[in-house]
Amino acid sequence: MAEMVATRDAYGKALIKFGKIYPEMVVLDADTSSSTRTQWFCNEFPERFFNFGISEANMVGYAAGLSTCGKIPVVSTFACFGSGRVYEQIKLSVCWPRLNVKIIVTHAGVSVGEDGASHQAIDDINLMRVLPNMTVIVPADGIETEKAIQYAIESYGPFYIRLGRLKLPLVFDDNYEFVLGRMSTLRQGKDATIIACGLMVNESIKASQILSEQGIEVRILNASSIKPIDKQAIILAAKETGVIITAEEHSIIGGLGSAVSEVLSTNLPAPVEMVGIGDTFGQSGSPEELLSLFKIDAAAIVEAVVRGIGRK
Repeated sequence: MAEMVATRDAYGKALIKFGKIYPEMVVLDADTSSSTRTQWFCNEFPERFFNFGISEANMVGYAAGLSTCGKIPVVSTFACFGSGRVYEQIKLSVCWPRLNVKIIVTHAGVSVGEDGASHQAIDDINLMRVLPNMTVIVPADGIETEKAIQYAIESYGPFYIRLGRLKLPLVFDDNYEFVLGRMSTLRQGKDATIIACGLMVNESIKASQILSEQGIEVRILNASSIKPIDKQAIILAAKETGVIITAEEHSIIGGLGSAVSEVLSTNLPAPVEMVGIGDTFGQSGSPEELLSLFKIDAAAIVEAVVRGIGRK
């Protein structure tokens, strides 16, 4: 059985690892450090950790100021608060002047579970990818999380990295190399292509096993780099397999599905089936119940692939 790791746990460990390498790195949190795992960094480097309480807008503004003084500020909170609540501050104080602020959020999507709609960020990819100068990453597992964080720390400019609460099977091994703007191929197939991000990568792998038993072989692309997105991989997949299925733990409005469709509509129109959350809010329930309720589990991906193949 594959090792199970929550991306938020990988984040906490990565902060300590890179904190030792980069003394100019500082971490800011908004009274969520136990849940986001930034508490681990605080225990190791208390003088480089700042808890702003429930004052997220001030936290982002403070991070912008720190970045102008040579620091590498890492801003952390739940995804719902680190995107929507502070949108204006990110837009005007971070992205407009293109400052070196890393916004790394946890508890994204409906898999937060029982906390309900107020704590389930299902619109944050949409909000962040529309901002000029912002890079948006949604890692598939703990290993990719560490690699993506390393890339962000070592690169200049605003980053938004979206992490989750649930423990997930590891998709990659330590030899994996994260490359911004490039999709990694997890499985080859000729009948359809699934382009997924975050926990939906694991659901896509499960779906591919079910489909294979039905004689359907799908290609799986890990789209952790939402912005910039790998246009060449999308176009090639459409050419070679004829249909694209996108899978995301996010609204189908403005997220990965929209980004992929934008590429295809202007380069190579092809059928697209979007597996994601419809035009609705989240609700309370267990993660498993909610993935099923909102039709963003392996079974929903199987259905979307069959529909998509029928449209070729």
